[in-house]
Amino acid sequence: MTTRSGDRRFLAQFKDANVIRLIFVTIIVFVIMSLLRPQLFLTARNFRSMGYQLAELGFYSMAMMMTMVSGGIDLSIIAISNFSGIAAAFILRAAALNGAAGFTLLLYGLLAVGVALLIGILCGLLNGLIISRLRIPAMLVTLGTMNLFTGLAIILTKGKSVSGFPSQVLYLGNNTLLGLPIPLWFLIGGLIVTSILLERTSYGFELKFVGQNPIASLFTGMNNEKILAKTYVYSGILSAIVGLIVLTRTNSAKADFGQNYLFQAILCSVLGATNPDGGYGKVTCLTLALISLQFLSSGFNMLRLGGYHKEFAWGVLLLAVLTYNFIRERRMQRTGAARAKS
Repeated sequence: MTTRSGDRRFLAQFKDANVIRLIFVTIIVFVIMSLLRPQLFLTARNFRSMGYQLAELGFYSMAMMMTMVSGGIDLSIIAISNFSGIAAAFILRAAALNGAAGFTLLLYGLLAVGVALLIGILCGLLNGLIISRLRIPAMLVTLGTMNLFTGLAIILTKGKSVSGFPSQVLYLGNNTLLGLPIPLWFLIGGLIVTSILLERTSYGFELKFVGQNPIASLFTGMNNEKILAKTYVYSGILSAIVGLIVLTRTNSAKADFGQNYLFQAILCSVLGATNPDGGYGKVTCLTLALISLQFLSSGFNMLRLGGYHKEFAWGVLLLAVLTYNFIRERRMQRTGAARAKS
């Protein structure tokens, strides 16, 4: 019975209008890019490259989606990622300088991961507590902490990159497992965990309820402060994971890495049908939006369109999606009002 009900839930999500729309969008983008640059786009090398790139934006987008579902936003995800990555980088550089190998190197690696995740947790907790207890808008809080964490990272590194890690570190970020890039496996795991949290747990139900109607949730006995704190802690953990992935891919950590990812994470979340006002988000939609944006980004590179063209395209796309969502919501409200009158 459990297996059958699980299968029904899995198939039911493909009847969701948002999922159907995003499947069509993904297919259309894929077909267009395939026709424009078939000799470059439809290659194993290109798909492998996209697999490596998906992980970073994917984790950032998950963090953004979760905070949007709560009715907030997290502008500090890049800063948390870089801060966490730099802390781990110092530990791994010490391992290389001390000539660590074997079990000792493993301990250094575990310490680096633990410290990075701890920093992500503490940064997320700081965001969550200020937002939930002081009731300051999430945008203002995370804008402030973004500068705080970035400033701390710059002070620690004196504005320079931290590099020089053991060769084993690079292996994790630049090799494959069962034909797929290792970072992509981490992303798949993250998407599964996030989907379970959002769709199969009481926390996910409460998070959507708080995002949709925070006042009503209080009357049901929900602890809004605790739910928000958990959400921003989870956002911090996801951001810290990106810091570790970037470190293993680039063999360095820097305070200002990946600033463009912030806008892309917002775009991916909104394109993935996440309600910016809170209350709704679906990992399936986010995944399809992520794949669509990666197809577009790779296509732009193959068409030799510069960064300014990309920024313009992302801006137009975000405005188009927001406008579409606004019009659709108005139509649904009118339809609901008409049915109520009849």
